[in-house]
Amino acid sequence: MEHENRVVAALEHGQPPLLSKTTTSNPFFHTSSATEEGSLTILHLRRDNLVPVTLRRTADDGYAEGAVTNTRFGSFPHSTLIGLEWGSQVRASRVDTGSRGRKGKAAKQQDASIQIDNRLPTPDPQHDISNGCHTAAEEIGQPTRSTAVDAGSGFIHLLPPTPEAWTASLDHRTQVVYTADYSYVLQRLRVRPGSRMIEAGAGSGSFTHAAARAVFSGFPEDSHVGELKQVGKVYSYEFNVSRVGTLREEISAHGMDEIVQLTFRDVCERGFLFPIGFDTTPHAEAIFLDLPKPWEALRHLTRSSTPSESALNPDVPVHLCTFSPCIEQVMATTAYLRKNGWTEIEMIEVQNHRIDVRREQVGLKNEGLRGVNASAATVEEAVARLREKGGPWRHIQSKAERLEKLRKEAEERKLYKEGNLVHRTEPEVKTHTSYLVFAVLPVDFTDGDEEACMQQWSVDDIMKVEKPPTNGVK
Repeated sequence: MEHENRVVAALEHGQPPLLSKTTTSNPFFHTSSATEEGSLTILHLRRDNLVPVTLRRTADDGYAEGAVTNTRFGSFPHSTLIGLEWGSQVRASRVDTGSRGRKGKAAKQQDASIQIDNRLPTPDPQHDISNGCHTAAEEIGQPTRSTAVDAGSGFIHLLPPTPEAWTASLDHRTQVVYTADYSYVLQRLRVRPGSRMIEAGAGSGSFTHAAARAVFSGFPEDSHVGELKQVGKVYSYEFNVSRVGTLREEISAHGMDEIVQLTFRDVCERGFLFPIGFDTTPHAEAIFLDLPKPWEALRHLTRSSTPSESALNPDVPVHLCTFSPCIEQVMATTAYLRKNGWTEIEMIEVQNHRIDVRREQVGLKNEGLRGVNASAATVEEAVARLREKGGPWRHIQSKAERLEKLRKEAEERKLYKEGNLVHRTEPEVKTHTSYLVFAVLPVDFTDGDEEACMQQWSVDDIMKVEKPPTNGVK
């Protein structure tokens, strides 16, 4: 209870709560060669349909096979998914719900009480255990897990968790930043291992996972992380308390507690600094704002004579990106940036279209084949077919005979070389994008810095040119 009160108080005051250190390994940073029990796995159903699942051997959901994931392509017991290499294809299984069916909460509690009351007494020493008459599960009334049976149709592929796969599979609590946008944003912000980054507007956590992978340079307790090596950090802010709670659970489950610091706060009103008792400033060198009014948050991102009073790194230029769906937001943001010393202001829109490339085959000789246009390719071919049908009745072939003849001819043809190679872009872009505004805030250069440079690199020394010896010759 004390821990819960501390977390709630931290959320109310905009402080990063003191969470217990996670013991879960990070599947996004360190992936094993095969799936394991308790590991996060992405089930690839189709190109645009991915499902995240945490693998378990047992589950109290009424299936005799244990934990089962049901999809449109069949049912997949987790026992058939554990221990396989990534990329493996797994066929669907026939599952048995048993005579119990799916039970409600009250029925499960009643069954549990009955199981406790009906437990067998201490076995008689003379009882022969080697006969295998009773198993431990049977003695306490628990059902034994049956072996999965291949259904004969339907399959999925197992993919390791990556930010790209997580973006395609996560629950969209808000409009998310997709791979095409955040890959370009991270490159333009010069985010690399060891960087410290601010993200305002965490939402569903799509950009959060990508940024955490980009800044990851090791955990603070790792032996290879020395004192001189900076540990990468993402300082994420979100003003919606329900989204903060859900995203915090995901970050903890994915082992990112020490890389991502999530704070419940409206940064437009309260800024980015932390109270006394925490690291008061992020000292960020990259900023990503996914806010309705980013210019209101920019007033808290300024240089200060006292480094502890600014959220920015005072020693390096700071790169900024705002994510705005409306051009009016872009205009207001760029106007504020120009007035407050930001340079290299630029707006970009990423329009990513998938191109489908295939061979198109047209002709009557392709009749009966899949994926082709079995119509006349030329006038001559159409006239030849009319003459064939208009000839003597004894020479007319039935449709079945004609298709059988074409199939035999197709076995000798090189279909992969025939036809025309055509391509087209997808008619509808199934993604969400916005206008990206980039800017750079240079390092402050004071009069003292200029005087120090003058003393270190004197103009006279730079302009001085040694005269070559003349040896008495003019």
